[in-house]
Amino acid sequence: MKKNAAELAVFALEQLGIKHTFGIPGVHNTELYDALNSSEQIEPVLVTHEGGAAFMADGASRAAKAGCGEIGVLAIVPAAGFTHAASGIGEAFLDGIPMLILSGGVRTDTGNRFQLHGVDQLELAKPLTKAAYRVGHQNEVVETIYRAYQKAISGKPGPVLVEIPVNLQLFTDRVPKPIPYADFLEQQPVLANDDLPELVSKAAKLLREAKHPAMFIGWGARHAKKQLIQLAEQLQMPVATTLQGLSSFPHNHPLHAGFGFSPSAVPAAQWAFDSCDTLLAIGTRFSEIPTGSFSAEVPDKLIHVDIDGAVFNQNYPAKVAIAADAQAFTDELLQQLKADEKREKNISLVNGIEKRKADYQQQWLDHDSNGRVNPARFFNHLRQHMDDDAITVLDDGNHTFLTAELYPLAEPATLLTPTDFNAMGYAVPAAIGAKFSHPEKQVFAIVGDGCFMMTCMEILTAAKHKLGIMYFVFNDGELSQIAQAQAMPYNRKPCTTLGRADFEGIAKGVGAEYVLINNDEALDDGILNAVRFAEEGKPVIVDVAIDYSKQTAFTSGTAKSTFKRFPLAQKLRIGTRAVMRKFS
Repeated sequence: MKKNAAELAVFALEQLGIKHTFGIPGVHNTELYDALNSSEQIEPVLVTHEGGAAFMADGASRAAKAGCGEIGVLAIVPAAGFTHAASGIGEAFLDGIPMLILSGGVRTDTGNRFQLHGVDQLELAKPLTKAAYRVGHQNEVVETIYRAYQKAISGKPGPVLVEIPVNLQLFTDRVPKPIPYADFLEQQPVLANDDLPELVSKAAKLLREAKHPAMFIGWGARHAKKQLIQLAEQLQMPVATTLQGLSSFPHNHPLHAGFGFSPSAVPAAQWAFDSCDTLLAIGTRFSEIPTGSFSAEVPDKLIHVDIDGAVFNQNYPAKVAIAADAQAFTDELLQQLKADEKREKNISLVNGIEKRKADYQQQWLDHDSNGRVNPARFFNHLRQHMDDDAITVLDDGNHTFLTAELYPLAEPATLLTPTDFNAMGYAVPAAIGAKFSHPEKQVFAIVGDGCFMMTCMEILTAAKHKLGIMYFVFNDGELSQIAQAQAMPYNRKPCTTLGRADFEGIAKGVGAEYVLINNDEALDDGILNAVRFAEEGKPVIVDVAIDYSKQTAFTSGTAKSTFKRFPLAQKLRIGTRAVMRKFS
């Protein structure tokens, strides 16, 4: 049979169960888009910018149902298409999000130099992807895409690039009948972790001996939520999560302490982890944000479990390190602890967490927001009107940590947020990707005005596809996270004041509805109106006049912890400068 590479690529995507691709057609992938247009299964989604496409693919992957195999797919042109998408690809790479990147490539059959888009994409992709492949012949297309998909979802997931030169798409050649994905899987070796029971027994021993065990969980543990709850209850462990793992444990559980446990954490988490003598960490790398810029104190008895063995003993040494999937580990640990008696309910621990959560909430409610929207009141009203299984999407900024500290996620909820790559502009397109994955669910984004303005034109895509997404824009006219960080050491806030955008005008321009919430009294009606518009299949921009005058525990704690570790001479220099500017 004779086929071109574009037809074969679409066959492979259909075999993988792909329903959407995100990107922009160009001269090096028009054949691919023509083949996608003929597919009865796959809908190619046109975006306004490849950066938005990458964030959409990321959001689609993060929101995908456990075990369904769904993965976000980019269909982009080479060179500029790849570099435009690079922030989203890098976010997926550092955060461990599977992504398949299909790119065109320059012709390989002419010998001509200085071709349009003529850069070595495989070199560009090296620091941002798990792997990158260039297809050499039409007969390699299907199995290369299968291998790329397997690479993307296995171990620590991540993005993988497949470059298909344009001449292979334009021209047909004789190829064998492409094999179904199920047949390809049968040819792959199955890897077993034979030493898992032995390693788990060491962890079980430490946990049995612990007087004050605690659990720290990340995004990598999200599919083991049921087992995590059982472990926490059996061993009476307080639970803290990473930022990315906020939805890996229900916030209304009495043992949930909060985001992080360092001096940058909320009071409940700091208190609950203060006497921890054995820490069980699952699906986390102990990266900078959840450790409060590495200020967290971790006990000597650390049991560290992660699918990626390269994360062990990097920032904190582990007594027991186990490279395993979270579900496999927790299932085995629960089996080994099955015969043990459950620890009596730790009333003191539960009451202590509950009291400190309530006290912290009250501090925020008591704060005078001077006529603007109080963050705690906003999140209290939001919680009343959002479904328990709604998908929450965050961006990078002050709003991120306000949400982490003040918005309680219910049991079925999913939260998506950029973390280690920390790309601003994530939330608007990522929410679109999440809505494509779950059209039946409420999807809403909490996004700062600076982040919003980076990618707000992608709401055109949401409007075109009648996606009812709520965008709650925290509007204060500043890059507030950085502005707060500047205020103390510099006594000024250089280059963080934004131009005043007309969000109602933006809504009209992109085909969205507009709602203004300019004070606490407008919260109930404003959120209800947003929900109503979304239920009608309309994207809606909710302009929230947020009060950022009170710092989060994360912001104040991280600033103090970071400054504390500076050399004395630098502390004196920075402190003196701040004082002199204050009185000058």
